[in-house]
Formats: sequence, C-alpha cells, structure tokens
Amino acid sequence: MTPNKINRIISRLKEEKKRGENPRFFDFLLKFFGIQAEVERKIGKVKPVLTKEDINKRQESGMPLLGYADLTLDWPLLNETYTSISALFTEYSDLFSGIPVGEKIADSRKQLSKEIVRAWFSEDKLPADTVARNTDEYLLLYTLVQAAMKPFLTSHARTLIGSVKQEEWRRPRCPICGGKPDIAYLDKERGSRWLVCSRCDAEWIYQRLQCPYCASEEQKDLAYFTDEEGIYRLYTCERCHTYLKTIDLRNVETEVLMPVERLLTPDMDRQAQEKGDKPGYVEDLPDLPG
Repeated sequence: MTPNKINRIISRLKEEKKRGENPRFFDFLLKFFGIQAEVERKIGKVKPVLTKEDINKRQESGMPLLGYADLTLDWPLLNETYTSISALFTEYSDLFSGIPVGEKIADSRKQLSKEIVRAWFSEDKLPADTVARNTDEYLLLYTLVQAAMKPFLTSHARTLIGSVKQEEWRRPRCPICGGKPDIAYLDKERGSRWLVCSRCDAEWIYQRLQCPYCASEEQKDLAYFTDEEGIYRLYTCERCHTYLKTIDLRNVETEVLMPVERLLTPDMDRQAQEKGDKPGYVEDLPDLPG
C-alpha cells in the first residue's frame, strides 16, 4: 500500500471508532495496520527479480509471478514483525473468543523458520516442530504468519501488478502470489468483477458467472444476495459451499478501501456461515503435526 492509502485507511478506522461501536476492536485494528504500515515503509520499493521474459512465460503458462524462491525477505525484519503482531494479538486476546491467543505461540516461537514460511506460502502442512497442538492453535499460527508476511507480499505486488495482463489472466488464483481472494468488488465502469488477494491485496479481473474457488459455471450452483441499497453482495456456491463478500462500486458515492471493508463486514460472514457456507480463501486444514 502507498503511504497515502495507508493514511486514508487509518483515517477511516478512526472515523469508525468515533461511532462508539466496540472502540477496543478499532484500537486493535489501528495498531495492527500501524505495524504493517511501518514495516512497508522500512521495506521500501522492492526491486524486480524477474525479467520481462520470465513474467511473460509465467503468465502464459498460468503461473503466478512469485514463487517462494522469488521473494525478497529481510528475515530480521520479518521476525520482528511476527513478534510485534503476536504481542498485539496477546494484548487484545479478549477480542478473539474461542481462540487460545496468549503466551503459547507468541513466546514459544519468537522466530519464524524458513521451513514454516515456505510451508505457509506453498499452502503445505506446517513442519512437525510447530507448537500448534490443535486446530485453533494451528489456525492462529497460520494467521500470525500471514499477518507478518503481508507487508512483504504487498510490497512485491506493488512492484509487479503493472506487468499483469488482466484480460488474459482471469484465473481464480492471484496473478502475483497465487493466493485466493477473500473479497471482491464490481467496478463503476462496467460492473466487472475484480477479486482481491487475501495475501498480497493484488486485484485482478474475473468473470462474474463463475465460482472463484471451485470454478463451477453451473448457474444452479451460483447465487448472490444483496442488501437494500445494493452495495453489498454475498456470492455463494452450492457446489463447494463457499462464499465471497463483494461490494458494488456502482452504488457507492464515497471511496471504498478494500483492506478495511474485509474487516468491517462481519455480519456478512455470520450470515453465510449460519447458512453452512465457509470463506473460500481458507484452506482446509491439513493433518495436524504429530
């Protein structure tokens, strides 16, 4: 994210906090985004590691531009970020009912190994020496790793996104890092659907009448529900039982900040999950270590 966009996100969160609804939650978000913004500032501009020929070949073959070996990671900074975010989750553990946020992971694993980061990036099972002993702890560790890695991935995405041939990609995975989308929007110009990567915030165009998780085009499987204003849409798929939150920018007058919207729409998550659907970007958990 650019410094200007980060400032707009912070301003939006402060406005939401003033409304008086769960100010502690917004304190957490302000600190959370503050940590990630400072890390992005320290990272600065990431130099391209791929040639134009590499980029073209990967796009033509349907591969995302970044593999794990292509990442430029400052390991001391990454571990500093991980420690700060772990401490923040511990400080606000009361916000995460049902999840054992506390000293266990934050203190037991102060350093992220390359094996853990590689496994997370590749969506593989985490190494057997992780401290996670049950599903909740495993999910927490995944969450902390993703939060720590996000500034690094968004910095890479900012450098590479201009090289993506949007009309030629149109795939369910992020063209930059291969992540899955966790939110989407319909643009003002044509109502085209753009997916937003859950890992690096890259945006890419995708067909409206196809599930971005299982690729079903069967209309009997696909549906969407909308609010009275026609701003928020909840796309669902009966084949894979997933949902995708979407904002229709054609019905919005003010600026929409997607990194904020994904966090300020919990009612949509609740409605979908009560119906039996799951967020499509969340991987099915692999077998737990040990």
